[in-house]
Amino acid sequence: MAASAQATFPVFLIFLLSAAIAFVDGSSVDPSGEKFTHVHFYFHETRSSPNTTVANYKNLTSTPCFAYIGVFDNYLREGTDPSSALLGRAQGVGVFAMPEGRSGLLTATEFVFTAGEYNGSTLTMMGMYAAAGNVDRSIIGGSGRFRMAMGYSLSKVISIDDLRLVAKFDLYVKHY
Repeated sequence: MAASAQATFPVFLIFLLSAAIAFVDGSSVDPSGEKFTHVHFYFHETRSSPNTTVANYKNLTSTPCFAYIGVFDNYLREGTDPSSALLGRAQGVGVFAMPEGRSGLLTATEFVFTAGEYNGSTLTMMGMYAAAGNVDRSIIGGSGRFRMAMGYSLSKVISIDDLRLVAKFDLYVKHY
């Protein structure tokens, strides 16, 4: 071997060994700076009262029950109790369509964090909403702590009545 190749071989060996150790212990060191965050909160919607947070859905066509649109500005809270710590707001729109007996509610939501460790940051979610079961939607962007965010949201309605809706949200986000 040439002298320069002999000198670089130990450096290469150390690099390989450190990469193997990182792989084996599962560490998530990413030289690009990408991070992974799990965000958990409860979504509180007030459906009727002087403090309503959702506009009634409006029929957009002359055909009954075909196309509706609504807007919301709901609370993000730490727990299910309406007096639990406020973390931010969920602001967005929902578009409902029911052609040929099929139904779906497309939502576009901006989670705006105004307290806690994510204060000043946002996450953008888009996808179809279903009132029953687990709902899986896409995280398509963010700002502040969540720049260039992408990931997914899992949500489930915890309680619903004529006055309120409370849903549990878990967001799984990659960001820089």
